[in-house]
Amino acid sequence: MPEKTGKILTEFLRFYEDQYGVALFNSMRHEIEGTGLPQAQLLWRKVPLEERIIFSGNLFQYQEENKKWRNRFSLVPHNYGLVLYENKVAYERQIPPRAVINSAGYKILTSLDQYLELVGNSLPATTPKSGSAPILKCPTQFPLILWHPSARHYYFCMMTEAEQDKWQAVLQDCVRHCNNGIPEDSKVEGPAFTDAIRMYRQSKELYGTWEMLCGNEVQILSNLVMEELGPELKAELVPRLKGKPQERQRQWIQISDAVYRMVYEQAKARFEAVLSKLQLARPAMEAVIRTDMDQIITSKEHLASKIRASILPKAEVCVRNHVQPYIPSILDALMVPTSQGFTEVRDVFFKEVTDMNLNVINEGGIDKLGEYMEKLSQLAYHPLKMHSCYEKMEPLRLDGLQQRFDVSSMSVFKQRAQIHMREQMDNAVYTFETLLHQELGKGPTKEELCKSIQRILERVLKKYDYDSSTVRKRFFREALLQITIPFLLKKLAPTCKSELSRFQELIFEDFARFILVENTYEEVVLQTVMKDILQAVKEAAVQRKHNLYRDSVVMHNSDPNLHLLAEGAPIDWGEEYGDSGGGGGDPGVQEAAPVSEKRRRAKQVVSVVQDEDAGLPFEPAPGPPSPSSPDSVTELRGLLAGDLRAESPPLAGPLLNGAPVQESPQPGLAPEATSPPASPLRQLPSEKLVGPEPPKPSDQETGEQVSGPGGRPPIHTTTEDSAGVQTEF
Repeated sequence: MPEKTGKILTEFLRFYEDQYGVALFNSMRHEIEGTGLPQAQLLWRKVPLEERIIFSGNLFQYQEENKKWRNRFSLVPHNYGLVLYENKVAYERQIPPRAVINSAGYKILTSLDQYLELVGNSLPATTPKSGSAPILKCPTQFPLILWHPSARHYYFCMMTEAEQDKWQAVLQDCVRHCNNGIPEDSKVEGPAFTDAIRMYRQSKELYGTWEMLCGNEVQILSNLVMEELGPELKAELVPRLKGKPQERQRQWIQISDAVYRMVYEQAKARFEAVLSKLQLARPAMEAVIRTDMDQIITSKEHLASKIRASILPKAEVCVRNHVQPYIPSILDALMVPTSQGFTEVRDVFFKEVTDMNLNVINEGGIDKLGEYMEKLSQLAYHPLKMHSCYEKMEPLRLDGLQQRFDVSSMSVFKQRAQIHMREQMDNAVYTFETLLHQELGKGPTKEELCKSIQRILERVLKKYDYDSSTVRKRFFREALLQITIPFLLKKLAPTCKSELSRFQELIFEDFARFILVENTYEEVVLQTVMKDILQAVKEAAVQRKHNLYRDSVVMHNSDPNLHLLAEGAPIDWGEEYGDSGGGGGDPGVQEAAPVSEKRRRAKQVVSVVQDEDAGLPFEPAPGPPSPSSPDSVTELRGLLAGDLRAESPPLAGPLLNGAPVQESPQPGLAPEATSPPASPLRQLPSEKLVGPEPPKPSDQETGEQVSGPGGRPPIHTTTEDSAGVQTEF
């Protein structure tokens, strides 16, 4: 297994090294030449959602090691890693969490039927007979399951449909954020990696969009290995599995997760080694590019002209016959749900600001402004309030065209549009905040303030209309290219690819790291269809139903001083205008915490719906009292004392599914979970006991991270229970 993984990684990393030089050259050329993109009218946050908790509350988790459901206190910090604690007391006492889950590549399922269908499809010939017990039983009608094609699955359930809806929206946000794991500002490493993935898969004759291009580089690379390794592993091991169909399904899930973890470890080590080598070589490469930029550009253009002369007639015929007639239909399918989603963003923003303005008039006036603005500033990161925007993308379908152009899934385009919606909402909110903050410096009366809010709202909406139009047109162009280019390359491959090797001699040896024949060939193919795509988007902008600006409409420096306002320190509405400085808490509650502690408090975006004391309708089997439900004050004190003294036990050997070790049979005590030696997941930091930062798994790990010895930064937040009573912890 390691040998096969190593072979795949070696082959891919060769593509990555080749693409790194090309991406570096393109980045430096872009800096010099620029692109002339329209200037954005809205401001953007440099540090979005700092010191925020998206959501916290209780949910029931299925423990595979003892086949029981346990009530877990869970929270989602601003890095979108789902953190699971033994209970709320463990969280308050800074006891390390039981697990931190990175949801990149996962699907959120809300019914057992969906889950059992996916499990059955992933392992044919193991479908249980009708009437037999399924692989999993849920004690309520409201399950929430995290399913991954290779990694461990996670099983949760809620008591009510309202809880299920709220947690589903929150976890969908986690998946959306974690899937977008390659930083937008990565101008060299990011493009080099995604191009290498595409080139590698095309070398295996795999064209079209890839659903598992999600997560950070190591996660995506692990998915790439498993795409090739999985079928071989299944063919070799599945016939050897013993037991009933449910048991064989369970065994396969555990084996797949164990292999995925080992692949992740190997991929992480190899990728980081190659990346480090390339970064060391980068200064020398940059020096060559700066010195010979003109010659490299001339050499590339000469190569492109030769390739164009050779393949352009074939490419144009292919575009004319197989692509051009379908572009309007594809574009229309993309534009309808996307435009509806951005319109909903505008409506939600308008409603929230208008409601706030009415509250200022009818209730607290300027005294309550800090509380209102604190809530408004979090709008783009409120999964429930943004849900009506995101759900507009769900009907996106290409119908017959999806199969024609080999688009395996539309989820890539849905999530990309949803990320754009969130960004534009936050830009609109932040611009509104900045302009209002400037207005407050003039000391307006309540009546003047309300008029100013209305005036600023209208001003921001005009900017939003322009920016959202620009973003949507760019999204449509990119989506059309992602759909049509792989199709064209696949169509042209039999007649054009064999001719490319003869163009290699046209590249000077000194420039071979920055110019590749394959990349130049793809650029030529792109140019043949780009004219039709640009024309289609331009014609669509004329139609009023899509609410797009024409390309001829350009807004230049309508607010020349606006961007200067964004250079100041971030606005803390709770500190500047709140009654208690708590940022949205109950102003009538006197807080005993010092000011320095208040400033470290993380604000929560979504309130809690479930009370911690709620219990399941039934437990699968009788057992010792759960550590999360102590029966007396004495037992609670014993639990806390035991947890604070407990250390991680020695490893008991690899666990196939990466699950924590069995819980202690002693009531009130649970040893800390351990991870298998081959686990790709780092231990949580043990030395950092103060500060606002939660555990940070989601930027670099995959699957479940189980905690090691050490403490957890105290995250403070304010929540609301199901009765609407605020509880601070």
